[in-house]
Amino acid sequence: MKRFSACCFTSRISEFHSHRKHNQSQSQIMAGNISDSSGSKGANILLNHDFSRGLNSWHLNSCTGYVISAESGAQGGLSMELGANYAVITDRKECWQGLEQDITDRISTGYTYTVLACVGVSSVSQGSSDVLATLKLEYQDSATSYLFIGRTSVNKDSWEKLEGTFSLSTMPDRVVFYLEGPAPGVDLLIRSVEINCSTPNNNTKGTSCVSAGDENIIINPQFDDGLNNWSGRGCKIVLHDSMNDGKIVPKSGKFFASATERTQNWNGIQQDITGRVQRKLAYEVTALVRIFGNNVSTADVRATLWVQAPDLKEQYIGIANLQATDKDWVTLQGKFLLNGSPSKVVLYLEGPPPGTDILLNNLVLKHAAKTPPSTPPDVKNVTFGVNIIQNSNLADGTDGWFPLGNCTLSVKSGSPHIIPPMARDSLGPHELLNGRYILVTNRTQTWMGPAQIITDKVKLFLTYQVSAWVRIGSGSSGPQNVNVALGVDNQWVNGGQTEVSDDTWHEIGGSFRIEKQPSKVMIYVQGPASGVDLMVAGLQIFPVDRHARFRYLKIQTDKIRKRDVVLKFSGLDSGSYANTSVQVRQTQNVFPIGTCISRSNIDNEDFVDFMVKHFNWVVFGNELKWYWTEPQQGNFNYKDADDLLSLCQKHNIQTRGHCIFWDVEGVVQQWIKSLNKNDLMTAVQNRLNGLMTRYKGKFNHYDVNNEMLHGSFFQDRLGKDIRANMFKTANQLDPSATLFVNDYHVEDGCDTRSCPDKYIHHILDLQEQGAPVGGIGIQGHIDSPIGPIVSSSLDKLGILGLPIWFTELDVSSINEYVRADDLEVMLREAMAHPAVEGIMLWGFWELFMSRDNAHLVNAEGDINEAGKRFLALKQEWLSHSRGHVDEQGQYNFRGFHGTYNLQVVTPSKKISKTFVLDKGDTPLVLSIDL
Repeated sequence: MKRFSACCFTSRISEFHSHRKHNQSQSQIMAGNISDSSGSKGANILLNHDFSRGLNSWHLNSCTGYVISAESGAQGGLSMELGANYAVITDRKECWQGLEQDITDRISTGYTYTVLACVGVSSVSQGSSDVLATLKLEYQDSATSYLFIGRTSVNKDSWEKLEGTFSLSTMPDRVVFYLEGPAPGVDLLIRSVEINCSTPNNNTKGTSCVSAGDENIIINPQFDDGLNNWSGRGCKIVLHDSMNDGKIVPKSGKFFASATERTQNWNGIQQDITGRVQRKLAYEVTALVRIFGNNVSTADVRATLWVQAPDLKEQYIGIANLQATDKDWVTLQGKFLLNGSPSKVVLYLEGPPPGTDILLNNLVLKHAAKTPPSTPPDVKNVTFGVNIIQNSNLADGTDGWFPLGNCTLSVKSGSPHIIPPMARDSLGPHELLNGRYILVTNRTQTWMGPAQIITDKVKLFLTYQVSAWVRIGSGSSGPQNVNVALGVDNQWVNGGQTEVSDDTWHEIGGSFRIEKQPSKVMIYVQGPASGVDLMVAGLQIFPVDRHARFRYLKIQTDKIRKRDVVLKFSGLDSGSYANTSVQVRQTQNVFPIGTCISRSNIDNEDFVDFMVKHFNWVVFGNELKWYWTEPQQGNFNYKDADDLLSLCQKHNIQTRGHCIFWDVEGVVQQWIKSLNKNDLMTAVQNRLNGLMTRYKGKFNHYDVNNEMLHGSFFQDRLGKDIRANMFKTANQLDPSATLFVNDYHVEDGCDTRSCPDKYIHHILDLQEQGAPVGGIGIQGHIDSPIGPIVSSSLDKLGILGLPIWFTELDVSSINEYVRADDLEVMLREAMAHPAVEGIMLWGFWELFMSRDNAHLVNAEGDINEAGKRFLALKQEWLSHSRGHVDEQGQYNFRGFHGTYNLQVVTPSKKISKTFVLDKGDTPLVLSIDL
């Protein structure tokens, strides 16, 4: 059971019959600094916090007050503790009137402070009243602001505890703490107030207020003090030294706890950690867990954070999850970071089905150690472009190959002699293939095919391209998937897929990378149905020097993203031309490079600062999705989207609307799934009307029905026409918005459901039904990207003549340098392709990405190697030029589209101008009168 401090949860306050005013006058704020007050951990920074000196050091905010002291005896029947005092704040005409104290000289930026007050109410109060703790922040050059700290609800006959935390990232000119809140005419009673420095935020200078460091924030982590500080979340918790007739014993320490009698998945064991964690710091949770009972041998166990904001809004943050067993203790581990300043934080375990106990042996919560920086992969002695497959040309029959399963391999002739196009671009000049292929017969399982062991030939962190010609024999009942796969320690890795539906040869292309040392790596070709023969020719797997393509991409980028500029000067005699200098600096590239953000992100001013500086477009991660805006029928939440949109408008950042609908059944709300056809049609129409009307003209793009190549929830229930009708209705409601299709694995060759040919057919089908499809969204969640494979997909999609956007781009590698290479490949391919008109990253900040090891900025704000590469590319795509006016009175340069500052210095004057370089096929001629 959680133990509270002695701040009178149960003490009763008798009704007052009389008050005696304290004769001491209100004191002025004490001058001077209080030595070490902001730094002593656990020291109360408030002066006269218990009113033992009357109201000295306190100020009454347009009301009156006095102190009831122990020496005066029981007042009006009030039961007092020996030596206790409390303040009475009366004659209150406004809710904000109360007691305040200037704490400017006793707090510092970068620290977190905890507030604890014991408060009550009296006089004419009926029922309960709210008491609030607030900070008033005064600035000389801007408006005064107010920071909510915490609130509690108080009945007139009891004391209650008011708690909260705050920290300041910038220091105001004056900081005033005050208590306020009850209705006018209600007396506010204050027994004691404490403001204690907790621990410093990152990079705080000074030696006081010691950081938690390696200290465990969890109290009683191994249950040596029984169940104190722990509680059940909707269930019962029990302390054990063993269970199940001694078969379950602690792995560490003497005890463990069980969360039992669970009736919901969210039931579990919890600890309130309010005031012990700080915003903008990364924390790591490590727990020893297992499960027991209900005939369940494995179940998902999750560590979750419940956070309540000062405005009472709740948030659930997933920290970690794993499959726990009933056989042994397993380690659950994960990280989290709080962007805002919460009023309440609870850490709990949940997940298994009802009836299954969660067992917890210990739990550690610490400030997460910084991840050591990566080192560049060692590429010495790597020969790029050399095939690692043995006997690839089958000159030695099937030597080096073996059949996976009880199939039969033989060598035949008649396959293509040319290298598949995507590999040709990577390899450059290369020998022709010899026309031999492996014929695989007697296949009784889809996974049967030719295989090789390549364990000793694969090097860590190199990106390998996969290329082959494949074909199937007769006897198939329809299109067949063919897949080049790797077995990496028995884990399947996708090396590329294609769909084969006829008796011709098809190119298969893909890529892979291995980042942890394996004990065994096998390559094999699989896929067609049993009984269908498989033919494989010219299988090549080779490491790719991805930087070698960058020179070509830079040339292409200059061709399509730049324009010639001619500056024509007048008003200057020709003799001054040589002495007139010109400096041109581009301040903004107009090519859209944006990011995904979420509502919680914008509570972190460091996140917002990076976003505003480096991105000119934004998309919301979840806040516009239907399951977010209407989680239950008729229960709408547009506030989060409104907040994000307001921020973007403030900073002149363009926005994409993601998404109106999502066709994958697994993400559809339960209430929608339960509707009949007519009601579902009505709900769809209401969704369109509600969203598009509310935000008309505010979103430049909409993803109308997300991932239609991977789901068909609405089409299955409402018919094929519904997809085109969604586009038509959206266009009618907001004609200004460009309407996109949006899907994943379009560009990487690893998913036959969404290959470019399927996507093209899908778009043409929508257009034939009258859908105003205005753009093609490629999500871009890609692994180990290879430039020619990505470019090939863009070329195919480009024939439609629609703008292509990468809408959710992210790349992942545990090595920051490899991640940087992946990102550079994708950004350069996009910038160099004329059909691509925008790039959206799917986030950039650690712990707020949909994929691990995909971030550009570490959790506490450090820019990693991938982030540095991103910023370097952004700088590369800004044009700068300097020189002198030529003999014709002109200055010529070629620059990226965007905004420029021009500075001209003549022998007698200096002139500055701003101009915009738009897209165009002919040079931009600007006449400048000097």
